[in-house]
Amino acid sequence: MKGSRILATGAALTLAAHAAPALTSIAPLRRRLLPGLSGTGLRNHVALTFDDGPDPRSTPAFLDLLRAQHVRATFFLLGNMLIRAPQLGAELVAAGHEVAIHGWEHRCLIARGPRATYDDIARARDLVAAVTGRQPQWYRPPYGVLTTAALNAARRLDLAPVLWTAWGRDWEARATPESVLATVAGRLRGGGTVLLHDSDCTSAPGSWRRTLAALPELIDDVRGRGLRIGPLAEHGH
Repeated sequence: MKGSRILATGAALTLAAHAAPALTSIAPLRRRLLPGLSGTGLRNHVALTFDDGPDPRSTPAFLDLLRAQHVRATFFLLGNMLIRAPQLGAELVAAGHEVAIHGWEHRCLIARGPRATYDDIARARDLVAAVTGRQPQWYRPPYGVLTTAALNAARRLDLAPVLWTAWGRDWEARATPESVLATVAGRLRGGGTVLLHDSDCTSAPGSWRRTLAALPELIDDVRGRGLRIGPLAEHGH
């Protein structure tokens, strides 16, 4: 019995150590204690980021809108999306956008061990580099949930983890362009990083259309505050 209790305690401690970084998914705690991980940068700049692409059904529309608005952004790509549309990865870079890593699959990392976590991130990084000709700098885990294994893998792969300071909750079925804009604006500050989605592959069907509709007014709002808007590479992160 004593041996079983020791083993159980050891397993619990191991699990706790593995999952402890997931506490950074609590936004108020993260913003206060880990501003760099939150994506806090230069006070006169806002970083615009998109997750879950590239998606041939939606990403081209974001490229067109951003081109018309003269805005560049950072796109956190999923490997299993990029492999289906590699030309879109090349188009992102050709348009001046920054490409970053969101993993190969959009799965929460809590249930994945060190080897599977490393392989997922490394596979995505290698594909992004091969398709775009750029070595990505940033990593954002699915659902914003980090683990010790993910942090170790990112360090080995020379990737900097970064989450966000404001999001639009644009993945929800009930989201509207107005709700996306209001949700972002409520947390928008100079030096912040905005999370949106250019694909609905892990979101409510058609949700990207609400994000796209909200984007012009969001850009106007940022500029109306006297702030610059662009990718993380210009964020002084």
